[in-house]
Amino acid sequence: MAANSYQMQSMGAKPFNHSSSSDAEAEYDRLRDLARQEAGKRSSCFDKAHNAYSSGDGAAAHQLSEEGKQHAAKMDQYNKQASDYIFRQNNALGRVADDTIDLHGQFVEEGEEILEQRIRYAQQNGQTHLHVIVGKGNHSVNHIQKIKPKVEQVCQELGLQYATEENAGRMYINLQGGPATMPPQNAYQPGGQHGGFHNQPQGQQQGGYQQGGGYPGQQQQQQGGYQQGNQQNNGQNDELEKLAMKLLPRIMKKLDGCCTVM
Repeated sequence: MAANSYQMQSMGAKPFNHSSSSDAEAEYDRLRDLARQEAGKRSSCFDKAHNAYSSGDGAAAHQLSEEGKQHAAKMDQYNKQASDYIFRQNNALGRVADDTIDLHGQFVEEGEEILEQRIRYAQQNGQTHLHVIVGKGNHSVNHIQKIKPKVEQVCQELGLQYATEENAGRMYINLQGGPATMPPQNAYQPGGQHGGFHNQPQGQQQGGYQQGGGYPGQQQQQQGGYQQGNQQNNGQNDELEKLAMKLLPRIMKKLDGCCTVM
């Protein structure tokens, strides 16, 4: 994911969907705060780089631009750590059923990536449906749901039928392509196997999560995404950098506030 993809806002949402310890909340807030600090340093470097470029000091502009990229990479790294941490907390063994995924505490882009990976993994393992906890938006600015519209978009792009459950903070997705007709309430139990994963390895946690790294695919997302994005940034040539210097102020204004937490 590109370094500019996450624009930090004040945290107006409740990240945990369960009773959590103060230590857990503090750790999540610490990681998000570190990401916000790096975002501020990144923006400062890019602003200074633009000013240096405008004044004809190309060497200083290049140096400041590289510093900005480093702060952007650290911002992505802290955000990925926070995303992985909150996912482990909310989808730990016993907290969700094996046919359920909880996206509380994720930025919209993070939730989208996790959901797409989870759907692919579920389909490959014969799961017929998926319950997605998206939140009601009670803790969001203006009480507007942030994750749900993105989940709907993902389903539409994948050709999957979905429905809002009686609990407005949950969605039901038919992974087989048919109508989103939910099974009877007592047809599935937390931790049960109805419509979920069959013949799972014993070490696998519910909701497709594996202890120590997330469900298959998420660990690569969390650990490999930072390195890949950093290599792509370093591969930009000087001409693109000069163009970015000219366009950067307008781009940053458009990006400000684009990402919100659920």
